[in-house]
Amino acid sequence: MQKPDSLIFDMDGTLWDAVDTYAESWNLVFKDLGIDKKVDREQIGALVGLEGKKVTALIMPDFDEDKRKMVYDAVTEKRRQILPEYGGILYEGVSEGLKQLAQNYQLFILSNCGKGIIRLFIDWAGIDEHITDELTHGVNFMPKNHNIKLLMEKHGLKTPVYIGDTAGDGSESRAAGIPFVFVSYGFGKTDDYDLKFDDFGSLTDYFMGL
Repeated sequence: MQKPDSLIFDMDGTLWDAVDTYAESWNLVFKDLGIDKKVDREQIGALVGLEGKKVTALIMPDFDEDKRKMVYDAVTEKRRQILPEYGGILYEGVSEGLKQLAQNYQLFILSNCGKGIIRLFIDWAGIDEHITDELTHGVNFMPKNHNIKLLMEKHGLKTPVYIGDTAGDGSESRAAGIPFVFVSYGFGKTDDYDLKFDDFGSLTDYFMGL
């Protein structure tokens, strides 16, 4: 793999773990709407990284699509409200690693989360100065491979890599025609990757050494 000119990061399972906050946003909305449902960390953790429609179909299989969308929109809004206070767990080495990597690369965050969530994460983590741009599924409801290409076109990226924690991240990277870097400490598992790292510090050291 040639040296990249930019690094595009997934968010959940790659930069932080906010599953407890995500589960709480679902449960608060279910309570507000009088829906007799409750989700836990294990259930939400298994869905991290999926597009919104897939998530709602799995959590609310007995609801029609319109009601699923209504609930999901409410969950996204609730998440925007509570995330600055509840936050999450930033993975070890991420804060310092992004600071170092930004010296040599343009850094981006691309996720399947709702609109506005990446910006809230960036502000919560205090990493705004290191991130060139971000794009989320909630802006245009397009798959990651499409949004990877949008970032490439917008910023003139020639040799980016995508860094994520699930098999889906790998397949979307392939569809976009770029290498996939897998971090094994997140929520998913895959054997289809160009590079693999077990911690963020090792990832930082590798790319800083290129």
